[in-house]
Amino acid sequence: MAAETLTLTGITWDHSRALPPLVAAAQRYEELHPGIRIRWEKRSLHEFGHMPIEQLADRFDFVVIDHPWAAYCFARGLVHDLKPLLTEAVYGELAQNCIGPAFRSYEYQGNLLALPIDAATPVPSWRADLLEKHVRSVPQTMSEVIALADKGLAIMPGFPADLFLNWSMLLEAMGARPFAGPDQIADPEPAFAAMDLLKRLAQNMPAEIYGWNPIAIAEQLTRNDRFAYCAFAYSYGNYCRSHFSAKPLRYGNLVKLDDGSQLRSIVGGTGIAITRRCAALETALDFASYCASAEVQAGIYTYSGGQPARREAWINPALDDFNGNFFSGSMAPHEAALLRPRYDGYVPLQEEAGVPLQDYLQGKCDRASAWQTINERYRGSLPEGPFPPL
Repeated sequence: MAAETLTLTGITWDHSRALPPLVAAAQRYEELHPGIRIRWEKRSLHEFGHMPIEQLADRFDFVVIDHPWAAYCFARGLVHDLKPLLTEAVYGELAQNCIGPAFRSYEYQGNLLALPIDAATPVPSWRADLLEKHVRSVPQTMSEVIALADKGLAIMPGFPADLFLNWSMLLEAMGARPFAGPDQIADPEPAFAAMDLLKRLAQNMPAEIYGWNPIAIAEQLTRNDRFAYCAFAYSYGNYCRSHFSAKPLRYGNLVKLDDGSQLRSIVGGTGIAITRRCAALETALDFASYCASAEVQAGIYTYSGGQPARREAWINPALDDFNGNFFSGSMAPHEAALLRPRYDGYVPLQEEAGVPLQDYLQGKCDRASAWQTINERYRGSLPEGPFPPL
């Protein structure tokens, strides 16, 4: 009599950086564990960032997730807290060996939302061949980025959520103290300066940017010769690989503002969360740990298209060469990235507050109206109770 097969299911987002490495890891895990099947599905990048998790937690054992969902998921009992399920040795080893805040981002009020498998943050990208053709060097300051944009050579993602996160980066650099109080999202004067800087940067960019997310930006840069540089967009190291893109990108460090302030972007990346519906918790945890291990992250996961969270992969010269020097080129900003808020109610704010920013950049409203709407959305996002929300 044949042994019964255990099948686990998971969902990630729709890109070569996301699905293929998990399918490859699942295939190898199945070969090492006869009788276990792991099936992955995918959803759009927008759905990944904003679709309520409960719609997925009822259907899948694994959800690939990013850290701002932490409070939302724990408040509703949608996922397992992974911290008590890991030994102290495994927990400490993961905490020590993930790039930047990739592990810390999933720690929330003593709980652990997910095991990190992917690391990303907004960084500049460019086509070295096109910069050379136009006799331009890689920008080091914001003024140099604006000069490129004024020549029609630079772009950035203009999706509402991307605008909001890049504005948040500027808020930090300009000392606006974002999310420090309950009445307004940041100190007004530097917040206005950050809005104006984004508007100036976008002034001579094509209107199409407002329909482009980071994937679309990377595709634009690598599939035609219209643009040479992206100011900042969430990193997709696949596009540095000559076997992935005929016209590969380079990624590097963030520029400085003209006053010398070094930009630090807002971390993204993903982890594997295990939903409460999962009946085979021990097996699910073993597979998630397998995907998050140094062996897999610096092996089949990267070679199958992944952008690993483990530092062992980022400092591996052979993997850096395979990845078109993505790791060495962009390691510094990934290490220095900032965390987003994780309170229950934050996730919709990224898009809702990004819309007035988009309107302001496009000249559809004035700065005061945009500021008022952003603060209304911010106050509406905060949960009841004392501030700051925990």
